[in-house]
Amino acid sequence: MRLLHTSDWHLGRSFHRVNMLDAQAAFIAHLVATVREHDVDAVVVAGDVYDRAVPPLAAVELFDDALHRLADLGVPTVMISGNHDSARRLGVGAGLIDRAGIHLRTDPAACAEPVILADAHGDVAFYGLPYLEPALVKDEFAVDKAGHEAVIGAAMDRVRADLATRARGTRSVVLAHAFVTGGQASDSERDITVGGVAAVPSAVFDGVDYAALGHLHGSQTLGARVRYSGSPLPYSFSEADHRKSMWLVDLGPEGEVDAERLDCPVPRPLARLKGTLDSLLDDPDLARHEEAWVEATLTDAVRPDDPMARLCERFPHTLSLVFDPDRAPDDPDLSYAQRLQGRSDQQIAVDFVTHVRGAGPDEHEREVLRSAFDAVRTDDTLREVAR
Repeated sequence: MRLLHTSDWHLGRSFHRVNMLDAQAAFIAHLVATVREHDVDAVVVAGDVYDRAVPPLAAVELFDDALHRLADLGVPTVMISGNHDSARRLGVGAGLIDRAGIHLRTDPAACAEPVILADAHGDVAFYGLPYLEPALVKDEFAVDKAGHEAVIGAAMDRVRADLATRARGTRSVVLAHAFVTGGQASDSERDITVGGVAAVPSAVFDGVDYAALGHLHGSQTLGARVRYSGSPLPYSFSEADHRKSMWLVDLGPEGEVDAERLDCPVPRPLARLKGTLDSLLDDPDLARHEEAWVEATLTDAVRPDDPMARLCERFPHTLSLVFDPDRAPDDPDLSYAQRLQGRSDQQIAVDFVTHVRGAGPDEHEREVLRSAFDAVRTDDTLREVAR
C-alpha cells in the first residue's frame, strides 16, 4: 500500500507579516497532484491542520476545498487533530465525512478504533492518536502521572491490544502528534515543550509497521518505521535550512517500509544574513538572496540610520531585522541599580540612547530630551499646585 505522509499545514498562519494563504493553497494543489501522479492509496495527515483553535474563515474555506478535492480523487484520507487544532471543531461531522473517505480522528477515547483499508495483500489498520494533553486525558487512560510519555504509552497499549485481535498479517500505521526524543525542533513549534517531561521515546511506537508523526516542522527519520514529515511551508527563519517535503511510503506485504521524500513548492527561499549594514549592501556574493525572504542581523557598533529601508532597496523581501553589535559588553559585575546611582533622569535617557544605538545623542537630540523632561517637570509642578 502506498501512503503519502504529511502534517502541520497550519492553515491560516502567516510568516512574519506575509499572508501565507496563497502558498497554502498552492500546497494543497500540489498535494492533490502528487496523489494522482504517484498513484497514492491513502493520505495521512498527522495533525495541526489549522494554526489556531478558531481559524479564520479563509483557512476554513481552504480546508473545505482540500477535503472536496481529496474526496473527488477517491483516495482515502486519515487525519488527526494536533495541539493547534480544536479537536471538537475539527471533528464536527466526522461520521458523515467518513462516508466520503475522509477519516477524522480527534477523540482520544477512540484511538484503538482503526480505519481499515485493504490492498492486494490484505488489511492495513490506521490508528489515529490525536494530540493528547496529559492533564485532560489522564483519567481516560487511567495513568497515575499526567505526563506525555504516560498517556501516549497507554494509548499505544490500546492500539497493540486491538491489533492483536486482528487477522494474522494485518499491517498497521499509527498517526501521532507529539515531540519524540531525538527530533530536532525549530522556532515555529508552539505549545508542546520540546524536551524534558514532554518528550516521548520512539520505542513507544514499537509493534506497528509505520508511525507517521506530526508537530516538529523539519522532515526527520527517527528510525526505519518512525518519521516526521515536517511542515510543507516554512513558518520561522530557523527553518532556513529545511527541505520542505512529504514522505511517499510504500508499505510492503510483510510490513516492510520503503520511503521517499517528495519536495513541496516553497514560495520563496529563506536567507539569514549577518554583518554590518554596508557589508550586506555591498557584498556581491549575496546577490543570490535578493529575492529571498531575509532575516538580517546587523553587527554595526553604532546602529545605522534607516537600516530596514536601506536593506529593502537591495533585499525587498526583508522581513526581520536583528541588532547584534560588535562592541564590548558592559561590566557584568556592575548592577543596573549601581549604574543609575546619582544620575538624573536626562542622563539615564542619554545612556539608554547610547546603549541602544551604540553612540550618544547629538546636540539636537539632547535638546529634544531636555525639552521633554522640562515639560514633564512642569506638569508635575502644576499637579502639585492643584492639590
